[in-house]
Amino acid sequence: MAGGSLCVHKYEDVISLENLLEAWGEFKVGKKTRLDVQEFEHNLMTNLIILHESLVDGTYIHKSYNARAINDPKPRKIHIASVRDRVLHRAIYRRLYPFFDRIFIADSFSCRDNKGTHRALQRFEVMARQVSMNNTKTCWVLKCDVRQFFASIDHRVLLELLSKKIADEKLLWLLANIIASFSSSKPGVGLPLGNLTSQLLSNVYLHEMDLFVEQGLRIKNYIRYADDFVLLSRDYDELKSQLYVISDWLGVELKLWLHPNKVSIETMASGVDFLGWVHFQKHRVLRGVTRKRMIRNVAKGAGKESLASYRGMLGWGNGYKIASKLPKSGGEGLT
Repeated sequence: MAGGSLCVHKYEDVISLENLLEAWGEFKVGKKTRLDVQEFEHNLMTNLIILHESLVDGTYIHKSYNARAINDPKPRKIHIASVRDRVLHRAIYRRLYPFFDRIFIADSFSCRDNKGTHRALQRFEVMARQVSMNNTKTCWVLKCDVRQFFASIDHRVLLELLSKKIADEKLLWLLANIIASFSSSKPGVGLPLGNLTSQLLSNVYLHEMDLFVEQGLRIKNYIRYADDFVLLSRDYDELKSQLYVISDWLGVELKLWLHPNKVSIETMASGVDFLGWVHFQKHRVLRGVTRKRMIRNVAKGAGKESLASYRGMLGWGNGYKIASKLPKSGGEGLT
């Protein structure tokens, strides 16, 4: 991992009772009605002290997960840790995230403060205008997706990357404990989708690709959102060449592979599917499957929060007609 700075936080900073208490305060927001959260809070200080002492004496072991199937939007399985472990995840995250966020590249947008999908879409639009010289030149876009990303993260590679930025051996031991608590297809591979720490660790992992693309290949027009990324250029052959180089590098260095059915090189004039929208030179429209899923959910009687979310998302592109048909309150179909 490029850059000479090291994380200044120590193991003691992460596991302190003060940090665990603050982590609990952040964790419980919106979860007060959940039985496991209520049970933990009933003996809060005792539970936190036991957790703290197990971390102090090095006897802490991450517990097993509960698996749950969700549709978000496609069917997938998330793994939920115990309340005790999720509080610790939060304690780690709140100490380590600020450091790593400072070293991540500007054009990485997933799971970061003041970033997100909307900012990524705006940045894509700006890059497309720059590359096309305000739509006077052909802008080609290479779009890629890492196949089974979370399930393919190699624990050994991840720990090597972390050791380049974290000098504290106890803190590395704790991270190794959490990383080793889950495996997907085989031992030593995979991170659980349900962990807060997985959001940070996955960005640490793909930050290596970000650096390779921006510094190694000296590519300026590059955006990554989670494991989806795009490169923009006026030269089709250049993008095709870069695709092979990046694909080979990912396999060798990060043990990752691109999804063969989700790699494309298209022009902005023909439409580029990225982050739920199909982008054209002067506008973008909602992806067909996204629109159908929204209409289906509304027809089933989506709640007020979902409707507000849909209206906000539709405002990011040419979604006025769909937005005008949404009901004013939850529990109704399209108007």
